[in-house]
Amino acid sequence: MPVDTQSKLLRVLQDQEVRPVGGKTTYKTNCRIIAATNRKPEEAIKDGKLREDLFYRISTISVHLPPLRERRDDIVPLANAFLKRFAAQANRELHGFRPDAIDRLTVFDWPGNIRQLQNEIQRAVLLCEGGEVSAADLSISNAQTSAAPSGDQDTNFTLLEGVERNVIIQTLKETGGNKVEAAKRLGIGRPTLYNKIKAYGIEV
Repeated sequence: MPVDTQSKLLRVLQDQEVRPVGGKTTYKTNCRIIAATNRKPEEAIKDGKLREDLFYRISTISVHLPPLRERRDDIVPLANAFLKRFAAQANRELHGFRPDAIDRLTVFDWPGNIRQLQNEIQRAVLLCEGGEVSAADLSISNAQTSAAPSGDQDTNFTLLEGVERNVIIQTLKETGGNKVEAAKRLGIGRPTLYNKIKAYGIEV
């Protein structure tokens, strides 16, 4: 949201009234704001992209949701919910995940968090040929091994960085090198994807 629009929203929240554009009548409001972000508000405030007074106005109660890799017990229930939804949309009868698929889902670090998990299950529903999703139906099958880039790039990656690099490479392959679509599937912004491609020495 542009900063000037943020100031208008702040005024609405403080005064609890709003006047439509071009109108002369002011209306009272009674609303509750529930906001979510995958960015760090403190950094946005520092960069001038988020008004500090608005942030403190809407952050009366804050809930930090850890990344999916830090709450692995949530992976299977979420995967089952997505499987049920997408199977119904595709008019398919799927009965769940095989043990090898569950193992693969739970050990993966999911750098794209829930959005990546959702896209992965949707893809598996479309490609699965049996009554259950197996590890072979998942595109993350080869994304667990850390791999360093070739050439003169720094090869001292941590395991997590290696996994993230492989996921980015796999997603870019699936999108034919389309960075915009790849960023959307990974659940990250385009600038973030560009920075990671450069940092990991990925050739597109």
